[in-house]
Amino acid sequence: MTCAESSPATALLDNPFLILELDPDCSRAEVERAGQKLMAMLEVGLAGADRYPTPRGDRPRDADSVREAMAQLRDPQRRLYHELWVSSDAAPVQLAADLAPGLEPSGDPDFDPPTPSPRASGFAALRALGWRR
Repeated sequence: MTCAESSPATALLDNPFLILELDPDCSRAEVERAGQKLMAMLEVGLAGADRYPTPRGDRPRDADSVREAMAQLRDPQRRLYHELWVSSDAAPVQLAADLAPGLEPSGDPDFDPPTPSPRASGFAALRALGWRR
C-alpha cells in the first residue's frame, strides 16, 4: 500500500514504527536489529511475536509485515511520512475522529482541552489518551 492510499486510521495502526515496536527517533541500525529479531522470533514461533500493540488493541504481525515495515523505514521519504504520523499530536485525534465520528471528548460545552507542548511526541500523545505500550 502506498502512502497516498492509506486512510488516517491505517496510517497510524499499520505504522512501521508500531509494527517494529520502535520510537520514531531510532537509528537505521535499530530498525535493522528490531526487524531481524522479530523475523527470527516469528520463524521459531515465539509467543507474542505474532502481535503488536496499537491504540486500538493488538494487531497481527507476520514476516511479510515486518519486511514491509523495514523497507518503509529504509526509504528516507517514506520514513519521514511514518515519523510524522506517529509523532504528530494530531494523529491520535484524527484517528479517534475517524473511528468514532460525532463523539465529543467531554459533555461540557465550555471544555477547553489543554494545548499540547510543541515538543510532545505522538507516543506521549497516545499515552495521554490512555494507551500503554
